[in-house]
Amino acid sequence: MNSIKYGAACALAVVSLMGCSGMTTQERNTAIGAGVGGVAGSALTGGSALGTVGGAAVGGVIGHEVSKPKR
Repeated sequence: MNSIKYGAACALAVVSLMGCSGMTTQERNTAIGAGVGGVAGSALTGGSALGTVGGAAVGGVIGHEVSKPKR
């Protein structure tokens, strides 16, 4: 049963990464920031949903702003 779950998780990861192929640098950095922020928020708050969502929001904003095109 574990091998089925592992295979399904790998297939889901591959399919979700295929959606990132057409992203701009700013969109990619926003997604990465949201992912890292969500993990950090979850770790810092002991796994609470509010901490995870808050961390993802803050991380997404930081990732978006860091990669803003220069004018």
